[in-house]
Amino acid sequence: MSASTATSDGSGSWYEASARGRIAGVVDRGSFVEFIGPAERQTSPHLAIFDLPEQFDDGMIVGRATVGGKIVLVAAQEGRFMGGAFGEVHGAKLVGLLRSARATFRDVIILFDTGGVRLQEANAGELAIAEIMRALVLARFEGVRVIGLIGGRAGCYGGGGLIAGCCSTLIISEQGRISVSGPEVIETNKGVEEFDSKDRAFVWRTMGGKHRYLIGGANCFVEDSCAAFRNAALAALRQEAKLDLATLIAEQARLEQRLVRFGNKTDATDIWAALGIDNADEVPALATQSFLALTAGKQEISDDAR
Repeated sequence: MSASTATSDGSGSWYEASARGRIAGVVDRGSFVEFIGPAERQTSPHLAIFDLPEQFDDGMIVGRATVGGKIVLVAAQEGRFMGGAFGEVHGAKLVGLLRSARATFRDVIILFDTGGVRLQEANAGELAIAEIMRALVLARFEGVRVIGLIGGRAGCYGGGGLIAGCCSTLIISEQGRISVSGPEVIETNKGVEEFDSKDRAFVWRTMGGKHRYLIGGANCFVEDSCAAFRNAALAALRQEAKLDLATLIAEQARLEQRLVRFGNKTDATDIWAALGIDNADEVPALATQSFLALTAGKQEISDDAR
């Protein structure tokens, strides 16, 4: 299967697909209408300064589609262009989409695949992250659902991890990763003794989809297929959209309690054991359905999901 497209039955790998392939796998067939399409070539004004290649969509695809017949707004990051990193144009397209969602009361699906902010556009990228978070939260206060899908090659790091944390529902696969700081960043600043970025098993135990799901950092854990992400998104679109001060206070209390409960643990397997999961060391090797069966009712639950 080509990595650029999803199969007609949605069974193609989410991890292997391109951003456009993932969109095709999630939305109703033929329903996607792109905003600021290829012909408009809205590219970054900064990359040429560093003699870096540009991309016609700047690695961010935005548009409108239907999912299960419901009109939604869709954004997808192309992780194969600069690691899906946020820059001025890349971020502005998502800000505009979220502002449109708030004005039109349309739910939003964001297909994350990002390593964070572009170093070449540091200030512009950081400002974009702040603007995106503000637009997302304001949309949610108006009752808009913002559903994040995470399972791509780049993961969801840096500012992307912060944005993901603001979503009403997060859907993740085993291949997905969520963290504000990436493995190499932690190792550079704290040393290999603190975090060995080359230990892939450790990286996935700490930041991967299974762990994030178990500690309440993601609401739904799915197979690595476009069909599985689509089905989970359909379910999320039926859930109540709720964000108010009481929800924020309850979530902050949950996070503080989680720190007290697990703050002295040195490995994810210790946390899984504390959650009451038998044979916690075997969790990384479990297939999706076996994992869900073993951990049913034992994961932490964020207040949004209650």
